Amino acid sequence: MSMPRTGLVVGKFCPLHRGHQLLLDHAQAACAQLIVVSYTKPEFAGMEPQRREQWLRSLYPGAQHWVLDDARLAAHCQRLGLPKRALPDNDASDAVHRLFMAWLLREVIRQQVDVVFSSEDYGPGFAEVLSQQQQLHGGCAVAHVAVDPARRTVPISGTALRADLHAQRRQLAPQVYRHFVKRVVLLGGESTGKSTLAQRLAECCGSVHAAEYGRELWEANNGQLQEADLLHIAQTQIAREEALLETASAWLACDTSPLTTLMYAQAMFGRADPLLQALSARHYDLVLLCAPDVPFVQDGTRRDADFRRWQHGWYLRALEARQLPYRQLRGSWQQREATALAAMAELQQAGHQTTVALPVQ
Repeated sequence: MSMPRTGLVVGKFCPLHRGHQLLLDHAQAACAQLIVVSYTKPEFAGMEPQRREQWLRSLYPGAQHWVLDDARLAAHCQRLGLPKRALPDNDASDAVHRLFMAWLLREVIRQQVDVVFSSEDYGPGFAEVLSQQQQLHGGCAVAHVAVDPARRTVPISGTALRADLHAQRRQLAPQVYRHFVKRVVLLGGESTGKSTLAQRLAECCGSVHAAEYGRELWEANNGQLQEADLLHIAQTQIAREEALLETASAWLACDTSPLTTLMYAQAMFGRADPLLQALSARHYDLVLLCAPDVPFVQDGTRRDADFRRWQHGWYLRALEARQLPYRQLRGSWQQREATALAAMAELQQAGHQTTVALPVQ
């Protein structure tokens, strides 16, 4: 039997998990061309079309991806001169979804398929309707291939995953899970406990932290930095965070950010590279500002308490000017840690998908 020319997989992929990958791997290996369609109405928070498309393109770059919402579908209809059409709701009947997919293939994607791959009971009926619709327009019949319908190979579902993403992170590829990791950044002047606290927060979460690259480079260069080094520091700090997102668990604690590097550029050189200024706008889920109300400790690499106060004022002005919400950490080291953990717990509860227990002290 010859290999089918074009295969089809349809799913929400909210999120894209190992079960989906089993299905997609099988389909990709069995077809010369694979079309992947993803839509859901309503959407799931944190799993919007742009993100789902990123997951699919990262893991299946050779497939043809159609990740849709109403706006994207309307844009395709306008481009092709078709009447505007909306996606069917998730609770619409099987018949509605099947006819919608037949229309989408015929009028928007403009390709026929030879086989549908699914792990669901709807698969055979779906293939039958596509066959009828394609043959009505002079096309071919559509076969159905079931892939692990009993969920024995990968016993997971999207509903179960959404209920507790972090507890079941092994069911998600690192390229997918990284998008559910929240980033908490520690800002503040010298000798305010940022580095120690970043490590402690990571330990409390069973996760990892992104250490301050700027300090490492400063020490490696014996305290001598050139203006061009500042942009390199910011870029490396971001690259370090991005790499660690795939090994983090629920949270990534970040010791400083490109905003810190911008502050040092202005303090040392009175100006900053435009690209560094752009990088300083990098988003973090939680911003913690360490106040200069603990004793200043001179470790041989720091300036003095006056500079620390200037740094704190600079951060206050910068955060206010950017209208960035932040939480100040004050008091003893134990009080700072407790305030930070409480702020993280609040954000967890608001997000609904983070279930890592944080030991608020």
